[in-house]
Amino acid sequence: MKKIFYFITLCLFAFALSACGVEENKDALRFKEEYESLNDTMNASNLKHRSVTISKDNPFVYQTAQEIVERIKNQETFYVYFGSKYCPWCRSVIEQAISSAKENHIDTIYYVEVWGNDHEEILRDTYTLNKKGKPVVQTEGKEGYQELLTYFDNVLSEYTLTDKNKKTVSTGEKRIYLPNFIYVENGKSIDLVEGQSKKQKDSREELTDEMIQEEKAIFDAFFHRN
Repeated sequence: MKKIFYFITLCLFAFALSACGVEENKDALRFKEEYESLNDTMNASNLKHRSVTISKDNPFVYQTAQEIVERIKNQETFYVYFGSKYCPWCRSVIEQAISSAKENHIDTIYYVEVWGNDHEEILRDTYTLNKKGKPVVQTEGKEGYQELLTYFDNVLSEYTLTDKNKKTVSTGEKRIYLPNFIYVENGKSIDLVEGQSKKQKDSREELTDEMIQEEKAIFDAFFHRN
């Protein structure tokens, strides 16, 4: 009887592991299909999306802002990527991000989508300048977004707008930009990288070997933790 019980327990454990793997694999395939679906297509401004090749065993797992907040409150240690398949800067670094993550044995990177379509905000607050040139909230961000700004305050950059005279106006708020890769350790934000080479001046320009090597150095340093 004990042997039967032990066998059933092992089977249930194996099934649970298998189900978990299938769920994560679904996210990886979804990520691959979504990013590759835009290859060589045009955006609303008639600009060509960069063609990318995404591995089917990439580490991305889809999450909402609120789910990330809960992980922070639980004092978890993890990597999270804020981006969009429509973001040209994201598309210029995503292949190297995946490659460096694999080389550094990072199995999971949580993925929070920032845009639903080209420049369509589905995560963040949006601001506009009123007639007096003062920033006002136009639409509020999704649940959990303001909490993320609080938790990530030490690694985020200031959010500014530019008025008609090309003057910079502060919103008084930090901002999650695209792409932002953030490392959280025991619920505390430790590091943030965007991943782009300083030599890359345009989001859609062809990447040189030198640019790719600089991306690799950035992501290797980011993902390599002792």
